Amino acid sequence: MSNHPQPKRTRWQAIKMAATFVVPYHRQVFYSLLALFFTAAITLSIGQGIRLLIDQGFATQSKDLLTQYVAVFLLLVIALAVGTFTRYYWVTWLGERVIADIRRQVFNHLIHLHPGFFEQNRSLEIQSRLTADMTLLQSVIGSSISFALRNFIMMVGGIIWLFITNAKLTAIVIICVPLVVTPILIFGRRVRGLSRQSQDAIATVGAYVGEVLGQIKTVQAYNHQAIDQRNFHDQVEEAFAVAKRRITQRALLVTVVIMLVLGAVGLMLWVGGIDVIEGRISGGELAAFVFYSVIVGSAVASISEVIGELQRAAGAAERTMELLQAPNQIQSPAQPDVLSTVSGTIDIEHLCFAYPSRPDVLAINDLSLHIRAGETLALVGPSGAGKSTLFDLLLRFFDCQSGAIKLEGMDIRQLDLFALRQCFALVSQNPALFYGSIRDNLRYARPEASDATVEAAAKAAYAHEFISELPQGYQTLLGDAGLGLSGGQKQRLAIARAILADAPILLLDEATSALDSQSEFWVQQALQQLMAHRTTLVIAHRLATVTSADRIAVLDHGRLQALGTHAELMQSCPLYSQLAALQFQLT
Repeated sequence: MSNHPQPKRTRWQAIKMAATFVVPYHRQVFYSLLALFFTAAITLSIGQGIRLLIDQGFATQSKDLLTQYVAVFLLLVIALAVGTFTRYYWVTWLGERVIADIRRQVFNHLIHLHPGFFEQNRSLEIQSRLTADMTLLQSVIGSSISFALRNFIMMVGGIIWLFITNAKLTAIVIICVPLVVTPILIFGRRVRGLSRQSQDAIATVGAYVGEVLGQIKTVQAYNHQAIDQRNFHDQVEEAFAVAKRRITQRALLVTVVIMLVLGAVGLMLWVGGIDVIEGRISGGELAAFVFYSVIVGSAVASISEVIGELQRAAGAAERTMELLQAPNQIQSPAQPDVLSTVSGTIDIEHLCFAYPSRPDVLAINDLSLHIRAGETLALVGPSGAGKSTLFDLLLRFFDCQSGAIKLEGMDIRQLDLFALRQCFALVSQNPALFYGSIRDNLRYARPEASDATVEAAAKAAYAHEFISELPQGYQTLLGDAGLGLSGGQKQRLAIARAILADAPILLLDEATSALDSQSEFWVQQALQQLMAHRTTLVIAHRLATVTSADRIAVLDHGRLQALGTHAELMQSCPLYSQLAALQFQLT
């Protein structure tokens, strides 16, 4: 997602794409336009009402005629109020509805995008696009476009009535139109570029706030507040500086337009006043002409002001459509192979992989490994050996550059993504918990699971006891990322969730790393039962997990260094014996 101004064609493509979301609501658009034209026609009719009021009501000295024209004027006002209500309701409804649709479609697209996309784009900046940009688009669709269209109709209708009322005076107004349009074009181009920069700066500020507040304990533990305050101050000031330049350009635009328009009205009043004095036109005609001149002038000024909003909206639409058009590099094939039964046999053949952000560094380097159905394979090795990366590839969060991973003899790239991931239950080193109740978090993999099934899984993970001691038990609400629970409690909830998933293959990424010795003992017992009839891959440094595995694969820099049992590797693999010796010392 580029932060630089895009070509005009790209911007209009984004606007056209955003406009497609309005198409399904053509009936509401029709209602809005009908009310829009109705209110514009009523407003323009008021000018004729003023002319009649002055020429027929005041000039004739007739009370009856005056009463009649005042009554007509009041009827016009009532009609205008009803039309304005209708226009406001449908236009605002349309803005809210369309933005809800866009927001939903963007989220639906994002949630299926490959994790590599979020490695290259900050999640918090994306979040800002879903909020700040959407709010701007909502304002434009639900207000500014209607406002601009209404003023355009008023401008055209006003110019027509000006010609009908007095062609000579109209010529004065028309001469000034190019003088008004020119600054709109000049300043508008500058505003457009600054609008995009302003939105990007705001998104950066939002992302920084989210990042700092999301890691508030680390920030405060290292007394980093002063530095974060300075950084935030700099980012806010940078955003303000861009906004100030944009505001200056828009203010200059509006100022120039108002001076030119009202200057033309003043000139017209002088010429028209002379014509009234000399009897060439009536006072009512001049009053109507002034009314229409003011309408045309204010409409032009309003349009010039709205253009700035529309240009900002064009930037917001472009940024939003960028998200919708972001390609998903990990997808199910058009005609996927079907897994009939999954015993848990995995074949890794000459696997090579480098992360998109580090294309020159192989995280997995020519790895070949056969994992038998039902066996427990431990993956050990120093940090950066490629253990967690292998899990990412098994789950198809990324695709390898060469080689293949086969499940039951089928290349996982030929399988349906949902069917593939249903074969795995993942317990990560840092368990992911979501805002909501404990019960909802446990049901994450199986939303339809009964309360009894949920509790059975919690008991198997030795989590039931501490859950029962919480004030609301299973209905206890967790903070963001499980805030309020200890590391061991979070880990046991994650294990219970994996038990509930009941998948044929378990992926345990240092699943007991956050547990104290007593908790680890009980969870190990639960895991032994869970692993009994399942293929299990365990990333672990804990000796207890390593020694109980059927086989141990030693990885280093993405390569398989050795494969065997604990006893075999202690004799044959220096790297493994060194790691084991360190663990003995630590334990």
